[in-house]
Amino acid sequence: QVQLVESGGGLVQTGDSLRLSCAASGRTFSIAAIGWFRQAPGKEREFVAVISWSDRSGGYPYYADAVKGRFTISRDYAKNTVYLQMNSLKSEDTAVYYCAAGQRSVRANDYNLWGQGTQVTVSS
Repeated sequence: QVQLVESGGGLVQTGDSLRLSCAASGRTFSIAAIGWFRQAPGKEREFVAVISWSDRSGGYPYYADAVKGRFTISRDYAKNTVYLQMNSLKSEDTAVYYCAAGQRSVRANDYNLWGQGTQVTVSS
């Protein structure tokens, strides 16, 4: 079994930065990829970024257009953690952010394990 725990959310102002962490434990060798998704009130869960985990030769990060150039996903095998560095935050980035483990994909249904989520609120 694999467990995922997110942390790092909070209340910031427009233009600020935050770094989210997704700590994995358990059978982490079974993880193919870890993705970040977000869900704002009244909206569907949407893809943010993904990075390969099992392929140690390259993470091959991929981003949604809405965050490209502002967010950076990275991995640290020593800490079994995936990070989401969020810069130049906008009010529309306000959401609950989830990390998920599964097949490398932009679709939430392709991920079978989810963390509990962490709230990010950006005030203008």
